[in-house]
Amino acid sequence: MGDSRLPSSYMTPGTSSFADFLGAEAPDLLPSRRAVPAGAAGDLAPHGTTIVAATFDGGVVMAGDRRATMGNIIAQRDIQKVFPADEYSVVGIAGTAGLAVEMVRLFQTELEHYEKIEGTTLSMDGKANRLAALIRANLGMAMQGLAVVPLFAGYDLTADQGRIFSYDVTGGRYEETAFHSVGSGSLFARGSLKKLYRDDFDVEEAVTAIVQALYDAADDDSATGGPDITRRIFPVVHVITADGGRRMPDDEVAAIADRILASRMERPDGPAAALT
Repeated sequence: MGDSRLPSSYMTPGTSSFADFLGAEAPDLLPSRRAVPAGAAGDLAPHGTTIVAATFDGGVVMAGDRRATMGNIIAQRDIQKVFPADEYSVVGIAGTAGLAVEMVRLFQTELEHYEKIEGTTLSMDGKANRLAALIRANLGMAMQGLAVVPLFAGYDLTADQGRIFSYDVTGGRYEETAFHSVGSGSLFARGSLKKLYRDDFDVEEAVTAIVQALYDAADDDSATGGPDITRRIFPVVHVITADGGRRMPDDEVAAIADRILASRMERPDGPAAALT
């Protein structure tokens, strides 16, 4: 049934890309099409870091710390940086928090729109490519300091494995092996995972490893927030398997974080990797 209040193009979109449809019908609603005054605005908006992802035997897990910063100020202590993209994928945000959350919402709508128009879900590579296009469209704002660089991961039903994709600010897409991290604390998180990661991890071991990595990132990077015992604020953790994705309950993440913190009382630098 048609609606006389809407143009006919709204009822029969000619593309499976929601972003392309919106760009043709209402381009001013796209974040990347909005006019921004000249100058650098990077220090005016909260920034979110750090995101970590790792594959395990049967899926992939992604976690993000909860801190957002504005320069040397903590802007928010409990921001959410990891979101489900669809049933089998998840996206974590790093960079300008407001734009990143808006990009995630557009990406979620993009995937849902494709599924409704085509009657099937996009492949993992297709999803990764669509996210790359959204990042590329934000290049103008990135040049003014409002960059968004997400981390994307999901379970590939065709390949029967978890996969991780990273991006650069121009929309370049790169598939990562085993684990990856983005954000200001990513260097320290990846260094931690180099010592801790094993390809035979189960779910709990993978989650423990990435929470360890976030702890190490927070230990050296002031923009990354570690587990907040006083306020009981812990990383947001999503697990994706062949059965779909789910956010790990806060009490389960808290139990893992509490064990890590207890072990750090004995060994502040964390567990040592085997030499062979």
